[in-house]
Amino acid sequence: MTRRSALLALLFLALGALTGRPALAEGFRLDLETGAAWQLRNDLAVPGEGGTRLSIDDADRGPFFTARATLWAELGERSSLRVVAAPFRTKATLVPQTAVAFDGSTFAAGEPLRATWVFDSWRLSYVWRFRSSGPVSFRAGLTAKVRDARIELEQGGVSQAKTNTGFVPLLYGGVRWQVTPGLAVDLEADGAAASQGRAVDASVRLEAKVSPGVDLFLGARTLEGGVDGDEVYSFAWLAYGVGGVSLRF
Repeated sequence: MTRRSALLALLFLALGALTGRPALAEGFRLDLETGAAWQLRNDLAVPGEGGTRLSIDDADRGPFFTARATLWAELGERSSLRVVAAPFRTKATLVPQTAVAFDGSTFAAGEPLRATWVFDSWRLSYVWRFRSSGPVSFRAGLTAKVRDARIELEQGGVSQAKTNTGFVPLLYGGVRWQVTPGLAVDLEADGAAASQGRAVDASVRLEAKVSPGVDLFLGARTLEGGVDGDEVYSFAWLAYGVGGVSLRF
């Protein structure tokens, strides 16, 4: 699957889900999030069998700038669509102690090697909110994720890149504690696991209402997962400190 076809498929899914109802949506919420991310782990090898294993987090743990946008479309009292754009990339320079075999190319030992790791995520979720009579509420759903990944090594003007764009189905879950009318704690996660890999993106945040249509939030996020295959071995674990604003319209 190419990057363009995967993104188009996700867009068509979103449009189809919205236009399949009598009204497009009963309301929208836009979450704009930014912050800093640290690499707790970032191990890779291309190919997975025979490629040289590199740990680029040893060269630079961060922090790295991060930003994402989430659009919620309320379809009714208890159901919503959620669209997420979450691009992310890191760059680090390391000096390998041995020659590095990477995707058919060989990079020399003892010379600076620049590594770029890109992991852009685009998601569409259908979310159902369960009935609640108290301050704590639960929600669950399904997420269609398009992953656009790239690993690139560069040394002395010579570069080699491995790209991969694909579709990943995930489960979605969330819990909200409405502490007071103007203050809430919200936890949500997308995740799935299979024999060759896994993916988890989870966050917790404290939200404060500053006006009927505006909330401010602070929180933490973790992203962990990867794949162990013949073509690529790549596992990463990122920790974030984030903040942002929620706009309702």
